[in-house]
Amino acid sequence: MPIKLPSDLPAYDVLTREGVMVMDEELASRQDIRPLRIGLLNLMPKKIQTETQFARLIGATPLQIELTLIRMTEHQSRNTSASHMEAFYRPFQEVKDEKFDGLIITGAPIEHLPFEEVSYWDELCEVMDWTQTNVHSTFGVCWGGMAMVHHFHGVPKHMLDHKAFGCFRHRNLAPASPYLRGFSDDFVIPVSRWTEVRQDDIDRAGGGLTTLLGSDEVGPCLVEDPAHRALYIFNHFEYDSGTLKEEYDRDVASGSAINVPLNYYPGDDPSRDPQNRWRSHAHLLYGNWISEMYLTTPFDMARIGQDRTDLRG
Repeated sequence: MPIKLPSDLPAYDVLTREGVMVMDEELASRQDIRPLRIGLLNLMPKKIQTETQFARLIGATPLQIELTLIRMTEHQSRNTSASHMEAFYRPFQEVKDEKFDGLIITGAPIEHLPFEEVSYWDELCEVMDWTQTNVHSTFGVCWGGMAMVHHFHGVPKHMLDHKAFGCFRHRNLAPASPYLRGFSDDFVIPVSRWTEVRQDDIDRAGGGLTTLLGSDEVGPCLVEDPAHRALYIFNHFEYDSGTLKEEYDRDVASGSAINVPLNYYPGDDPSRDPQNRWRSHAHLLYGNWISEMYLTTPFDMARIGQDRTDLRG
């Protein structure tokens, strides 16, 4: 089954050209099934690029997905047109009485700020608490994952003395996890961040936190939080082949100090085209998340967040 998107959303044409199955409202209404309802709280400045990246991943499963684009209520995007935001995004305060099978909270380029100094932190805390009553499964990505594990468990983020930037090798630490079905023992994931979450802090926090993927070079990557029906990933499986290149070229053009992204270009030569070596695992992870969501979410959406026994085990 395809992902349901507005036919005039830029991602619709992009994914159609790539062969991803997409459908509009008219076609979706003819199918007598309940689609999985997933919200994307998009905190990234390049909204269109980010919504396309995540729609590509969650639209690749056999299930019908209804994607809702969500924004912080008062925060105004400076990098995406107001007409796009008005046409396709709903403010959180407008959707907070609704239920969702899944929610993705993206990263945000505000790592240098303490969490409490982020202009929309109070509302984001409201969102994170809301997930416990209105969302079946939540996926926090990069800064979004750091914010969630900090909010629910007090796990701090730490500034790095240089940017973790490139494609780093990671290990499968929990092969029996349903979220890692089909994963190799060893693989690469794009990383682009100035902060880190440390395994010692995760271990001290307790609360059932389990690290599923990790790297000797850049630390824990994917953490499961069963008590809050959540996953936290600190790196970027959703990145396109050229996303790190765009970030590198931007910083070079602006004169910012930046290293060539490690293990990304062939021979670490930025004059050569980068190769995507993470795409298959990206689809596996998000496909496994959606599969678990489908198997465990209540058919009656009114029960989402009310029955803590609706998850396996």
